Amino acid sequence: MTAEQLPHEEASAPSTGGSAHGPDPTRALVKAWDNLGDWVTRGHLADTRRMPRLPVLLGDGYTVHRYEPTVTPDPALAPLLLVPPLGAPDFAFDLRRGASLVEDLLATGRETYIVTYDATGRAAGRRGLELWVDEIVPAALYAVAGRHDDTTVHLAGWSLGGLFTLLTAASGVSSAPIRSVTAFASPVDVSAVPLVAPFRSVAEYTGGRVFSAAYRTLGSFPATVVKWAFQLSSVERYLTKPVTVLTHLDDRQLLEQIEAVDLLMDNMTAYPGRAFGQIYHHVVRSNDLAEDRLALAGRPVRLADVRVPVLLVAGADDVIAPVAAVERATELLTASPDLRFVVRPGGHLGVLAGRRARENSWADLETFLAAHDDRS
Repeated sequence: MTAEQLPHEEASAPSTGGSAHGPDPTRALVKAWDNLGDWVTRGHLADTRRMPRLPVLLGDGYTVHRYEPTVTPDPALAPLLLVPPLGAPDFAFDLRRGASLVEDLLATGRETYIVTYDATGRAAGRRGLELWVDEIVPAALYAVAGRHDDTTVHLAGWSLGGLFTLLTAASGVSSAPIRSVTAFASPVDVSAVPLVAPFRSVAEYTGGRVFSAAYRTLGSFPATVVKWAFQLSSVERYLTKPVTVLTHLDDRQLLEQIEAVDLLMDNMTAYPGRAFGQIYHHVVRSNDLAEDRLALAGRPVRLADVRVPVLLVAGADDVIAPVAAVERATELLTASPDLRFVVRPGGHLGVLAGRRARENSWADLETFLAAHDDRS
């Protein structure tokens, strides 16, 4: 996720206020002074207020929310359900004003929903992936469909949330009303993820016992460890962050983006123990997703069984879900009637909520959704 923390494309993006002959030092100094003054007096620069939303379904360990429309909803646009990953806060879809996919979707008149999870409680550690694939996401879909004359619903997920959307479409248990699936930065082939290689080596050497003992003892994969793992993916950018901030004090948008991403990182949550164990054994260790042999609750759940349109979005600079790890799904989704794969600027979070997402991945999403809004 932190490939967006101090991304090259963000730091090099031109500041406003320059001239054809180069930046104006005086104007830049004034902007830097204004930004510093705002930070001192207000304590922050980014507007991280969340788009208003209300719960429409309270489930066992999850909640479905409807975002309040900002314009009159367009009945010609099918509703969209957003699916966040485990571990990361759901406001990745609503990072800050001006860099919020939710804000952008609502402005088009599309009714937008999100399902959120309760990572706490005694039962949380016992929840497995099949709970999300067979129960939580389908229940959320039925709740949304029920509010729209039982129409089918668009699904869009990020990271592991994107895998949830694909696996829900692949599973035949719930017959959920899915219109299309979009997966942002969702790695299917973990052998293409350099960060995972050391863990796979340890797993192969120990037979998986080291990590199994750890998550069983703790009952979950702790939030602090989740945060550290993501930070390691861009350790160089973390080390150079103070220099980047000092040399870009006049770039308000960059400072706001860094601040908003820091807030997201500070709100990471633990992975439920059983779900983490399944990810570790079936995805990291055995790479079952890449071979389309994943089994949940004793039955195969194959991407080859997905029969709805699919959009896959990969981040060009993503080290958590590299392009090759995402692209592998294109070889498995053989039954999808409309399969699209695009590579857009940004890292793991940047491709979803970076400063260039609006004209790239958001535009891809809205074009894709519009192409399938007229399906029953």
